[in-house]
Amino acid sequence: MDFTSRSRHSSFSHPWRTLLAHLMSMHLLHLGSAQLTVVAPKLHVTAIIGQDVVLRCHLSPSKDAWSSEIRWFLNGSTGLVHHYQNGFNLEQMEEYKGRTELLRNGLSNGNLDLLITAVSFADSGSYICAVQDGDDYAEAVVELEVSDHFSQNIHPWKVALAVVVTLLVGSLVIIAFLHRKQVALRRELKRSDAKLGTQARKLDSRAVMLKKHVAELGIQVVKLEKDCKEIEEPSRRALGDGLCLAVTTGDELHGPQIAQDNKPTLSPSQQGNPQQDQEEPVSLLSENPAVLEPNLPQEALS
Repeated sequence: MDFTSRSRHSSFSHPWRTLLAHLMSMHLLHLGSAQLTVVAPKLHVTAIIGQDVVLRCHLSPSKDAWSSEIRWFLNGSTGLVHHYQNGFNLEQMEEYKGRTELLRNGLSNGNLDLLITAVSFADSGSYICAVQDGDDYAEAVVELEVSDHFSQNIHPWKVALAVVVTLLVGSLVIIAFLHRKQVALRRELKRSDAKLGTQARKLDSRAVMLKKHVAELGIQVVKLEKDCKEIEEPSRRALGDGLCLAVTTGDELHGPQIAQDNKPTLSPSQQGNPQQDQEEPVSLLSENPAVLEPNLPQEALS
């Protein structure tokens, strides 16, 4: 019975020993493959257009990489940026020929650094460093950003600050310009007001002078009317006296002569009637008044 129990125990433990041996071997294989890793000390690299840039990677832990296959390629492209194997550079993309170099002086220490010369905007992107050492494989990613000198030094907060400062300076300039313009306009308005005040005072003084002249002219007109009246009245009197004198003188001087010249020849029948002789001259004079006033002026006759 003891033999039977021992045989059963040995047959039961044998599968477990086999399974344990397989698990240990798989674990050791996993540990061996996990030992090869690639580390990128700087995941994001920036460069200015035209400069040379180094993309750095290394094995961890450090080991000699001379016999390893090292490939650098750009994510999203089908070609290789740089291909190294057993001390030789192999095929690569046309646009990178003559512009890349694997820095071999660090291979013995596990450094996988790649030099790219004269970078351009087209070189920007994600670069993958892949290492194949026998059955072991590992890779790391390095981001390259190429920009010009101006954008290299620009940060978002600097841009925002520059915009704010520009707006403030522009606002201050506009405010200063408007203030100066307003001050100049006020000065011009004051000058215009002063000129208008001076002109208004001049117009007032001229108006006062015109009023004085009008008053003086009124006084002179009144004096002229008075003088005209004073001159006209004696002239009328003198003219009336002259007319009366002329009429009186004409009657005295020309009356008898006219009567004598116009005396009719009496017929014998009329000579005996003296009353008719007296009435006849009177009728003749009344019919011809021009005879009585031969020397009077035309104004006196009218």
